[in-house]
Formats: sequence, structure tokens, C-alpha cells
Amino acid sequence: MAYTREEASKITQSFWTSFGRYMQPVTSVDGLPVNWINYKTGINGISFKMDADRDQAMIMIQLSHSNTELRHAHYEQLVQLKAMLEEALGEDDWLWKADRELNGRIVSTVSKSLEGVNILRQTDWPTIISFLKPRIIALDALWSTVKHSFE
Repeated sequence: MAYTREEASKITQSFWTSFGRYMQPVTSVDGLPVNWINYKTGINGISFKMDADRDQAMIMIQLSHSNTELRHAHYEQLVQLKAMLEEALGEDDWLWKADRELNGRIVSTVSKSLEGVNILRQTDWPTIISFLKPRIIALDALWSTVKHSFE
């Protein structure tokens, strides 16, 4: 089905609003309320991102500090924590990229995608939510443990 840009934008916005409402009762591992969609790590240049489009859903740790040396240092810290990350997530198939172009900027990412879902198909929403929810919660739990090492 073809959608205008405005229709696609409204559907996408509706998904993220629904996801936010669904996640609202879930507190962080520290027992605090959290905006899961716009997760704040508290460290400049380190963010947890979730995205979905017509082809896939994705979750990532994005290192976007403009200082390349600092970004690479943070990436190396993540590499050192890889076993902890894999244990927290219960997965070892995340994609690690020290440098990649994203929206016109060079960033470092650790990401996982779910192919074959379409955010514009409401029937895919439960699958997308089931993909994103446990991973963002696991990232929060891990971050609670390791954040201090990035400060």
C-alpha cells in the first residue's frame, strides 16, 4: 500500500506514541521513570537509539562525539565490555562498527536489526515492540552497571 509522506509520518508517530505508552509503566533498573524512546545515558555523545522503517527495526548504541579520539576511546571501552553486553542481552550477534557514516556524520555504533518488518503495517507493531522492548531494558540494566566507567 502506498502512503503519502504525511500519512507515513502520522503512522510512524502513532507507533512511537503507542510504544512510549506501552513502556511508560516500566521503570529503569534503578527504579526511576525513564523516557525509553529518548533514552538519556547522561554521557555526552553516547546514546541508545531505536528506529523502524518500511524494511526493518533497529536498536543501537550510538557514539557520536565530534572528538574522534574520545569517540574511539568510548568505542574501545564498549569493546572491552563486549562479553558483559552479550550476557546482558543474551545475544552475541550485534554488529560492531568503529566508524560509519550516519546522517552525514561519522559515528561508532553497536547495533542489531530485525529485517522484514514494516512500521507502516500495524500488524507488525507487536513484532517490532517485542524486538525493541527487551533490548532497551537490557541496555538500561547494563548501563546502570557500566556508566561510571564512561564518566
